[in-house]
Amino acid sequence: MELRARVDQALKQAMRDKAAGRLATLRLINAAIKDQEIAGRSADGTIPVGDAEIMAILAKMTKQRNESVRAYEEGGRLDLAERERDEIRIIEEFLPRQLAEDEIAAAIDKAIADVGATTIRDMGKIMGKLKERHAGQMDFGAVGPQVKARLG
Repeated sequence: MELRARVDQALKQAMRDKAAGRLATLRLINAAIKDQEIAGRSADGTIPVGDAEIMAILAKMTKQRNESVRAYEEGGRLDLAERERDEIRIIEEFLPRQLAEDEIAAAIDKAIADVGATTIRDMGKIMGKLKERHAGQMDFGAVGPQVKARLG
């Protein structure tokens, strides 16, 4: 089942279950997807948002909430931090499983070998290959320094 349909199905189920917190988060996901569709409209109509774009939206939402958790914890607002963690858990239901550190290292090594990278100048090619193969499975902001360290 495509990702958009899974989100819609979960939204309907949350309405039936009267799960207010889950429903609110699913509505936020739906709104973000619709915003992306509106931004992608062309003169001849709406271009549907694909699974790759939805995964990018969900990854961005997760990253924003992780930053909020840190800020709330630093500010002593543990109740708000916990609410953000709950939202992260709901959002992550629709993302692919995150790779473990050893899997990330293996993926980096394979991308370097496939691209034939030898210098830091090849970093863009490596990151492109990783994003193509592992979209939504790793934090590319954290992977960048690891790639740089291997090439440097």
